[in-house]
This record gives sequence, C-alpha cells and structure tokens, in this order.
Amino acid sequence: MSSVTPTNSIDRLKVLCAGLFSLILMLGVARFAYTPLLPIMQAQTGMSDAVGGWLATFNYIGYMCGALVAASVSSLVVKDYCYRAGIIVALVTTVGMAITDNVWVWSIMRFFAGLSSAAGLLIGSGLIMNWLIRNQYRSELGLHFGGVGLGIAFCAIAVHFMDPYFDWREQWWLLAAVGVLLAIPAWCWLPRPDPAPVDTGAGHMRDSPPGARFMRLMLAAYFCAGYGYVISATFIVTIVEREPGLAGKGDLAFLVVGIAAAPASILWDLAARRWGDLKTLIAAYAIQVVGIILPVLSHTLEAALISAVLYGFTFVGIVSLVLTLAGRFYPSKPAKLMGKMTLAYGVAQIIAPALTGNIAEITGSYDIGLWLASGFMLLGVVILVLLSVSEPQKSVT
Repeated sequence: MSSVTPTNSIDRLKVLCAGLFSLILMLGVARFAYTPLLPIMQAQTGMSDAVGGWLATFNYIGYMCGALVAASVSSLVVKDYCYRAGIIVALVTTVGMAITDNVWVWSIMRFFAGLSSAAGLLIGSGLIMNWLIRNQYRSELGLHFGGVGLGIAFCAIAVHFMDPYFDWREQWWLLAAVGVLLAIPAWCWLPRPDPAPVDTGAGHMRDSPPGARFMRLMLAAYFCAGYGYVISATFIVTIVEREPGLAGKGDLAFLVVGIAAAPASILWDLAARRWGDLKTLIAAYAIQVVGIILPVLSHTLEAALISAVLYGFTFVGIVSLVLTLAGRFYPSKPAKLMGKMTLAYGVAQIIAPALTGNIAEITGSYDIGLWLASGFMLLGVVILVLLSVSEPQKSVT
C-alpha cells in the first residue's frame, strides 16, 4: 500500500482551480455558450425553435454517452486520458460551430461537446475527488463546481459585448480563442493520477454502497432534476427575449443565472454539513420549482431575474450535492456512480429539449414546457421526502 504524499494548500487550490477552469471551458464555452447564442443564430441563420431544441438534444445525447464512459471505466489512468481528451474536444467543437451553418454538422458538434461536458463534470470531478480523499482533504467540490456558474456568467457577458460588433460565426471563433487560454491551467494543474492503492490511516477510501431501493429512488429523483434543469438551461435567453418589453434582456437573465450559480455549490455544501444531504436536496428542489414556473406566472423583468437567481442558485447545487454524495459512497472509484447517476439525469435532458422545442413551435410559447419542468421537479421533491423518511441513514454528511 502506498502512503499519502503530503501536500500543501497551494497544491489543493491548484487542483480545484484546474477543475474550475476545465468546467468554464467544457461546460461554459463548449456547452452553455449555445444558450445566449441561440436567439442570435436563429435571427441570423433562420434556425427554427424545433431545430434549436434538437441541437440541444444532440448535446445531451453526447453527454449521456460520456456518462456511460465514466460509469464503465475503472482505471484512473484511462480516466485521466479521457479528461484531457475532453479539453481538446471542447476546443474543436467550439471551432466547429463557427465553420458551417449545416444543421447536421452542428448536430455532430453538439454531440461531441456533450461528450466533453461529461469529461469535465464527471471524470474531472471523480479525479479531483480521488485526489482530495487520497491527500486527506474534505471531500467537497464546491470550488470546482463554481466553474459551472462562472462559465455561464462568462458566456453571458462575452456574448452581450460581442453581439453589437460580431456575427454569430465570429463570436464562436472568439470563444474558442478564450478556450485555449482556459485549457492551459485545466491541463497543467491537475496532476496525473496515482493508480496505486492508498492507506489513509482512517479508511477514507473504503466504499460503502447504498441499498438497491435507495439507488432506484435516487436515480428517479435525479431524472426529475435533469428534466427541470435542461429547459431553463437551453431556452432561458430565448424565453426572456420573446416576452413583450423584455427584448434585449435575455443575456442579463443568463448572466444572473451564472452569478447566482458561481458560489451556490459552496453554500449548498455548508448547508449539507448542517442538515444532511437529503434534506438539503429537498430544499434545493423546492426552490427550483419556484424558479422554473415564475416566468409563466409573471412576465415582468423582475420575475425573470428572480427566476434566474433561484434557478442558478439551485441547479448547480443539486448537481454538486448528488455527485459529491456519489463520491462518498464510492471514494475509490467515484466516477462510476457519478456516471450512473448522470445517465438518469441525461435521459431527461435528451427528452426535454426536443419535446419543449416542438411544443413551442406549435403553440408559439414555452409555457407548457415550463409547467412540465416544474411538475417533474415537484415529483422529485416527493421522491426525496420518501427517501429521507424511509432511509435517513443514507443522508451522509
């Protein structure tokens, strides 16, 4: 058995920041830039709502395939190769969005961008979790997951300031250029993994799998979270832009989502320490129900911005809490359970954008899609309440 190599706080900060920059690139630039660019691409290329929804669906098909890889690969060395391949793919697919207006090529680019997102969110998170536990740090990924919110905020700001001066193609090119800068710390600051077994002296690397019933209900609850998350993630800018009197405010709403999301995972980590994971998840789900449905109930700018705050504050917290919980159940191979959980999350994300885009095409409104998303989140609340009552011992802290 190998012993733990002593590290200092600078090493820990660099590792967490490697994850943070990887998420700004692989989720922010490669994934979330599509959201503020969607109405611009629709205006300049004639893309329909249905095509916009289908492109998002291809992205989540790629994400789910990446989750399958994360769930099936056990070798830390192979996972490290996948993580670094994801960095390269994020850059290539961002460039790929700029070089054509062919819907099929766009679909391929969105698919591989989804693979890249899984590499950053699942495989990268697993590698960082393993490194933290191996080096006897608290197994929390709040700073790492802050990259999701920062990536959203960056894309919202970038598109807002680029839009008056550059067309949709040029904006994708500029985002790719920034992505190259983000790739450097994401690549260099995450150490190559040590595949040797580790003895921490306290059994921190010992797996403690949950029961089959717990897993079934948790997968169902996370499916609901995936459905609730993806509608606003894909369409929030377009939804706001189409409200009477709110044209030009979509980027502001997306920026608010990112600002609210950036510190959220750290705050939800603190809440979970106090109340336990399941009770904290129930609160996050319930708040997100309100955030999703608010734009249907009120069409004012204030309602849109409050919705953005509630949505941004909760969606990244839910992901962080669930994946951290998975890592605690399987500290020796955290990405395996993270991948399985994300398959449930990903199935919902494949179904929801295409369905919502087609409903919006027919009805001229996203209201039905938002009602469905809030309904699924409410069902998730019910499932989590059942879990907290029947299996409170699994509320790991």
